[in-house]
Amino acid sequence: MMVGAGLLAGVGLGMPPAPDPVVSAQTDTVAAGGRLYRGKGDCQACHGWAGDGRKMNLQMPDGANLRASTLTREQLVFVIKCGLPGRYMPAYDRRAYVDDRCLGRTRADLDRMGLQLFDPPATLQNREVERLADFLLAKVVGQGPMDRQKCIDFWGEEARVCRTEFPD
Repeated sequence: MMVGAGLLAGVGLGMPPAPDPVVSAQTDTVAAGGRLYRGKGDCQACHGWAGDGRKMNLQMPDGANLRASTLTREQLVFVIKCGLPGRYMPAYDRRAYVDDRCLGRTRADLDRMGLQLFDPPATLQNREVERLADFLLAKVVGQGPMDRQKCIDFWGEEARVCRTEFPD
């Protein structure tokens, strides 16, 4: 007779329980959001590698310190999609101001108001925006100042920056 791994673990035979698919999916989503932050979205150019507003590219505008932010997931998704016209945050939704989905305004409305909207390095699909927001909430928003352990958690490994920024 075959005995399942969960039953064996339950009776103390040393077999680990099967991974929780929900936790695994959440971890994958956060990791994907981190890759978007550092790569396609290039958020670190303005917000810094740690999300603390210490930008990576001196030619880029100053980004908000996301580590001190109190934005909700819904607010993050909105800001990523629609940007902040007149405040350097680009809209990552390619159709953000083509129609009135963002703030009930179009590009012509922004022009009339004298609000400049910068182009993002890339546009993001809805699921990418959601993954990015999930990453920010899990690893950056409201997490306070960066330290060595948070750095390792942020990168998913002990990256060189963790050793140089936070030496033992």
